[in-house]
Amino acid sequence: MALKKQKLFQKRRLRVRNKLRAEGNGRPRLSVHRSNKNISVQVIDDLNGVTVASASSLEKDLGVLGKNNVEAAAKIGTAIAERAKKAGVEEVVFDRGGFLFHGKVKALADAAREGGLKF
Repeated sequence: MALKKQKLFQKRRLRVRNKLRAEGNGRPRLSVHRSNKNISVQVIDDLNGVTVASASSLEKDLGVLGKNNVEAAAKIGTAIAERAKKAGVEEVVFDRGGFLFHGKVKALADAAREGGLKF
């Protein structure tokens, strides 16, 4: 059972990543990773191979240390939006990985959009 779930996750992740490569047009990638305890997000410039901005629930200054819920995801979304805009990034492509666009991932995306990122 666990191997089947893992294979489905990997298939989803590769499918999403391949679509992003085809439609990205050189825009930076907003990559989301979610674990059982934390959630993190990075803005990655794949052309130069560099992380432009990042935010995580492990950061003390966000006030969501070690939390992995919808409210924490929303705070992280607003934080990544302001950090990306500070770094000069306005448009990104949203890389949800193999995670479904629901719950925490959706809350993070909505907060990043409200913060000014376009995707």
